[in-house]
Amino acid sequence: MITEPLKNPLSLFDVSGKSALITGASGAFGRAVAIALASLGARLTLVAGSKDALEEVAEECRSVGGEVQTINLRPDSLEDAEAMVNAAVDAYGDIELMFIGSGFNKAGFIHEQSYEEWQEVMDANVRGNWLMAKAYGSWRIENRLKGGKVVMVSSVRGRHGNISGYTGYCTSKGATNMLTKVLATEWGQYGINVNSIAPTVFRSSLTAWMFDEDNELGQATKARSLSRLPLGRLGEPEDLLGMAIYLLSPASNFCTGQIMYVDGGFSAG
Repeated sequence: MITEPLKNPLSLFDVSGKSALITGASGAFGRAVAIALASLGARLTLVAGSKDALEEVAEECRSVGGEVQTINLRPDSLEDAEAMVNAAVDAYGDIELMFIGSGFNKAGFIHEQSYEEWQEVMDANVRGNWLMAKAYGSWRIENRLKGGKVVMVSSVRGRHGNISGYTGYCTSKGATNMLTKVLATEWGQYGINVNSIAPTVFRSSLTAWMFDEDNELGQATKARSLSRLPLGRLGEPEDLLGMAIYLLSPASNFCTGQIMYVDGGFSAG
């Protein structure tokens, strides 16, 4: 018997009509995933702390035919996270997909960086992920719903610590990796898939200085990064889309608890 996926493999990537919540939607990764999902017919709830930037992304999604609502919040508390989930449910009747794209970094050597700065990074990258996962999973489990997809953004720095001044960032991404694995084992019985994407240096507002030809430090840092990348270039937000769509679509139904490296080969060497 030839099954439907064998006859129509692209149907595995169908997310049309799905309700998707995206945090950090005004960032490079969140924006790219939002526009791609809108183009594919998903119904979006976009979340970000910057209202103006959030509305710009929402308009871009609408320009490709997307159905979009926005929430100007950050996941700073469980109440905030629950408000985001409830808003998606109120608008679309369900929330099936969640891409947690919010995050933060503040570099500093451990002997110079304050505890408050380190904690700020941990709160943004670990607490925020935990809160969003708790709100999402609690709603689906309490309503006895099967299935669902959660995708978090990790980093090669969660596996490789060879960069000075990143004790906060590397630690937070290592924690994200373990949160991914634990949630996958905890939620497998409910059919909820939990995975993370781990990129290397990608073009974004946070890394713009590395792409500035007139910035000597940026160019030196870029050269050092490129020396570790077999593909010979840094990442663009579009490079993340294939993996994101895979992990948010039925194509990844048997994939959970995985850290998927989209890093130009960085983790291979």
